[in-house]
Amino acid sequence: MIQGMLFSSPSEPSGASAPTAAGERAATLRSAIAAHDHRYYVLDAPTVSDAEYDALYRELQQLEAQHPELITPDSPTQRVGGRPLPEFPAVRHTVPMLSIRTETDTEASGARTFDARVRRELGLTESDPPIAYLAELKFDGLAVSLRYEAGVLVQGATRGDGETGEDITQNIRTVRAIPLRLNSGDAPPPAMIEIRGEVYMRRADFERLNDRQRAAGEKTFVNPRNSAAGSLRQLDSNITAKRPLSFFAYGLGEVTGWKLPETHGEVLDALERFGLPVDKHRRRVLGAEELIAFHQKIAELRDALPFDIDGVVYKADSLALQQRLGFVTREPRWAVAHKYPAQEQFTTVQHIDVQVGRTGRLTPVAKLAPVFVGGVTVTNATLHNEDEIRRKDVRIGDTVIVRRAGDVIPEIVAVVAERRPEDACAFEMPRQCPVCGSAVIREEGEVDAYCSGELFCPSQRKQALLHFAGRRAMDIEGLGDKIIEQLVDKAMVQSAADLYRLTQNDFAGLDRMAEKSAANLCAALEKSKTTTLDRFIFALGVRHVGEATARDLARHFGSLEALMNADHDALTGISEIGGVMAESILSFFSEPRNRNVIAALRTAGIHWPEVAAAATGPLTGLTFVLTGTLPTMSRDEADRRIVDAGGKVTGSVSKKTSYVLAGDAPGSTLAKAQALRIPVLDEAALLHMIEQPVSKNAQATS
Repeated sequence: MIQGMLFSSPSEPSGASAPTAAGERAATLRSAIAAHDHRYYVLDAPTVSDAEYDALYRELQQLEAQHPELITPDSPTQRVGGRPLPEFPAVRHTVPMLSIRTETDTEASGARTFDARVRRELGLTESDPPIAYLAELKFDGLAVSLRYEAGVLVQGATRGDGETGEDITQNIRTVRAIPLRLNSGDAPPPAMIEIRGEVYMRRADFERLNDRQRAAGEKTFVNPRNSAAGSLRQLDSNITAKRPLSFFAYGLGEVTGWKLPETHGEVLDALERFGLPVDKHRRRVLGAEELIAFHQKIAELRDALPFDIDGVVYKADSLALQQRLGFVTREPRWAVAHKYPAQEQFTTVQHIDVQVGRTGRLTPVAKLAPVFVGGVTVTNATLHNEDEIRRKDVRIGDTVIVRRAGDVIPEIVAVVAERRPEDACAFEMPRQCPVCGSAVIREEGEVDAYCSGELFCPSQRKQALLHFAGRRAMDIEGLGDKIIEQLVDKAMVQSAADLYRLTQNDFAGLDRMAEKSAANLCAALEKSKTTTLDRFIFALGVRHVGEATARDLARHFGSLEALMNADHDALTGISEIGGVMAESILSFFSEPRNRNVIAALRTAGIHWPEVAAAATGPLTGLTFVLTGTLPTMSRDEADRRIVDAGGKVTGSVSKKTSYVLAGDAPGSTLAKAQALRIPVLDEAALLHMIEQPVSKNAQATS
């Protein structure tokens, strides 16, 4: 009866019963089309022909055209036809879409490492039973969040930065694997539920799409992932509707009005009952060995899968355990992505260039004959450093095996020695920076080479300026990364000294810089001219020289001139400065370009009170570590009081620490001090020591 009713031609209703009859018919058609969509796009088991499906769809279109009041947000006809958007509105994720830590060890030990880490976090021993995990595939697509209210899809959003994504609701509606209304059966649907998942493109669909593109004389797509991501970010949903996109659900965001199951596996089962596609390869496994078995099994199936994956994902199955394990930074402790080895291809090294990074590090980069690897055309590959080139014996002209390490950064795996041409040329690290011409240094025990022109080199300019302006350096309030980026990009600043030549009008001409902000920044620059020697030394950004070392140098030498002219023996005569740090300081001050910038800074008016070299005081010879919040002093003020009294402040506790100064919420530093039996002071005790110093013998017994 239902089948006959669905495919019969509806007679035109008449009289008062027309709206009711049309509404009932529209509801029946919507339900039937949704069921056919689920069987076709999710179950891959259609039960009607395309012609029969099209007849249902056309009938519903006609009914809604005659009775626009019958159109509902979950109607299949609403999947296509939205007007083009000028831009995607921002969507704030109430529950952040956090990234999962990646286990780069593609062998079995990667699973063991994760299991051991979880057991350690839970305090389990070898005698405790194995942990239950849910093992899933790691899809190579675009992460999205679907928001359903009272069972109806109301919003689709991209992951974005995890906190804020883009509203792609119109495009999400075109993905036929995604139900517009959840199937909750006889039970009421959740009041609100956010379902997280991956939009992807099946390989066969990708090939057919490219066939159509070629036939139409249009640009083809590189790989399924890029095609899926690009399709979802079309401002015209009519274009997205023509792209064969698929979807897998794999988790939840915010949920209200629905009782959560006890396990992640039960969550996925529930999502499947709601009518969402959930991958069938998921398995509940126990302990590391079963994780390994799953990883190996999927590796064997990988090429036969109808879609691309780049690994598998392990999650603690119990939601209670997930909550107990929590997060570290922005990654859950209870989950990990376990990658597979990247794809590899042969190509040739045409040249080796050297790039200079923001910190001055020189990185050799192989320029390759273009090769298609892991879905992209690769023309560059990192060689990391000179030692790595020597170890692999990479030469210009060599045939090499290249892969995308972690499917992100291309790298050379090995040289095909038997294909080496006679004119293959060995690489030599340049002695001068290829950007600024400053001397290149490589310190003893270091694998990386660096440009010594920290204050001058254009490649380091933004990083050097940001450090120079920092709160613990010159403390130029308002001079942040956005302003510095504009100053450098507009060639307004070549070095830190140029900052002090800029006027209020110069700053006011920058983007998003009002007159008052420009005036405040000028005032902050003027204020920064009065500083201290140790702050100025730290602001220079000498490699290895942190705040504590800068204070040691200022106290020991007493003047900048004495420091700049110090030799190796004078530097290593300071207890905390070893050979590597001494060489770094010598290289910095021996570079003429750095000295020129320092001279320009002094000419600009930067000054400080001269200090007595190697000052002594009641805390001379004592080393302090600060932790927690003090009652009346800031950390900077306490630091300064200790240094002025002859003491030293370091960042971490060791056996050489004399005292730990602890305030409220001291954290793990206090526990470590107690474990090492290091005396702990409060603020009052420190002030008493400064005013009435105790002997060094007395401090060891407190």
